[in-house]
Amino acid sequence: MCAHSEPLQIAMLGQDILQRLELANLARDRALNEGRQIVRLSANTIRAVHRRDIAAAEKLLEEARRLLEGLIGSLTRLPAIRWAGYVQDAMKEFAEASITLAIVAANPLPKPADLSVDDAPYLNALAESASELRRSTLDMLRSGNFEEAERYLEILDEVYSFLVTVDFPDGITGGLRRTTDALRAVLERTRGDLTITGAQNRLHSALEQAIALHPHEPEEN
Repeated sequence: MCAHSEPLQIAMLGQDILQRLELANLARDRALNEGRQIVRLSANTIRAVHRRDIAAAEKLLEEARRLLEGLIGSLTRLPAIRWAGYVQDAMKEFAEASITLAIVAANPLPKPADLSVDDAPYLNALAESASELRRSTLDMLRSGNFEEAERYLEILDEVYSFLVTVDFPDGITGGLRRTTDALRAVLERTRGDLTITGAQNRLHSALEQAIALHPHEPEEN
């Protein structure tokens, strides 16, 4: 054993580690807090979309966007938090609100890069946004707008047809297979609703045409 070995300076080394952990802990607290805010704003955006209050939805979504972009920017050097589940969930909820608003407002779909979100949260958001279209479809059916209801069904079908081709492990896609299976059930129920409504509409039209061609004449006494 060398009697003249250099001191290990554990205290200095430990202090550096503690400082980095403190910064990571502060970043985690921020991510949890702002992630909850982003989820809430995104949910309120979707509610506004269903009310057809597009202006309110856009305002809420812009606030969520500002929070998410600031959060992601602050986590550049903290990948463990950047890829944590609660940050990914915030991305997914924001992307779902963005996609839902774009579809209902008949705007182009935003890409992951447009939203500053990762691919896996985006794909899951796409599936959940398509599921949200069931409510919009039923709203259109109740209001008698069968053409718009068919547009939503076509989008829902197109999303599902794409997502079933995404054949990667759940660890890569964030459990997309399960989300896609849920979307399939929504698609089948929605297609059934439109099929029934379409048949009823055709029957109603046929009856109206028959009455128009053969109006009832009063019987002679």
